[in-house]
Amino acid sequence: MKKKLVLGLLIVSLGINLVVLGNWWVTQQWNTPSAEEAIILSEMVQRTVDSEDYQKIAASEEVLAIDRGLDKATGGAFPYYFYVNVRTDQQSYLFYCDGPECSTMDNEGWGYSIYEDEDTRLPFRGN
Repeated sequence: MKKKLVLGLLIVSLGINLVVLGNWWVTQQWNTPSAEEAIILSEMVQRTVDSEDYQKIAASEEVLAIDRGLDKATGGAFPYYFYVNVRTDQQSYLFYCDGPECSTMDNEGWGYSIYEDEDTRLPFRGN
């Protein structure tokens, strides 16, 4: 009886550990920036705001949010898996490094913006 209980606890424990390790491997490892990567992404946000493409977007649409991220799972070499997402009231624009030195940022994609159908999510703004 005790051997079955110990064996059962061992199997459950191994199963939980595999699930936790699998979750980290599949999602967090590839999409969560390290401390060094977070600094690089912050600098990329500044370069995005300074870029010509961003200035054109800001002149014609209301910029509501700027988000940054990385996706190592899609492949590509450093720094091409980093991106900056500029969200406006009409669309979302994806900015990526232009060249291996990442001296400039280019708008290389766009998509749906949540702000097209919803209000901003800041709880601090009064009505």
